[in-house]
Amino acid sequence: MTYTLPALPYDPASLEPHLSATILELHHDKHHQAYVDGANKALDQLAEARATGDFASLVGLQKTLAFNTSGHVLHSLYWQNLGPDGGDKPVGDLAAAIDDQFGSFDAFRKQMTAATVSVQGSGWSALVWEPVGQQLMVEQVEVHHESVLVGSDPLLVIDAWEHAYYLQYQNRRAEYAEAIWNVVNWDDVARRFAAMRG
Repeated sequence: MTYTLPALPYDPASLEPHLSATILELHHDKHHQAYVDGANKALDQLAEARATGDFASLVGLQKTLAFNTSGHVLHSLYWQNLGPDGGDKPVGDLAAAIDDQFGSFDAFRKQMTAATVSVQGSGWSALVWEPVGQQLMVEQVEVHHESVLVGSDPLLVIDAWEHAYYLQYQNRRAEYAEAIWNVVNWDDVARRFAAMRG
């Protein structure tokens, strides 16, 4: 199989003024596409290694596959987690679980914002469902695939790579991390939460 770039589920200009159309177009069409292409190339190289029995480059290929495939998965989730009708707060079971786990929505938002701002170098913040403890947690994902809880399922992700915000916010990652809350699609996050619990 090969990976393909999913279409944006909304017009790129529909998230303005919080995220500019220019950023969304470049981010989706160029950066996300590069991860799709990188994942497909790594899959082809692994298939060739199996066919020839030459696994000398296996370690590098596995890391390349993890980097690019994780980048593709996270970006695919990111686009769905955002929307022109987003913002405000979650309701229902998701809201109750956030209150139970973090004390309040505001406490959760502060922690997730801090995780977005302080992730070292390039990376992500993520609200995840940790199935062993049956609980919500906030992660900092370094690059695309490092420092993650094995087995956790991301429900909401915020891209903290510079390509996600720099053209609009320059070095002010904290401003971007605050602005993104205005376009979070809580219906999408709630659907993912219900599916993970079910």
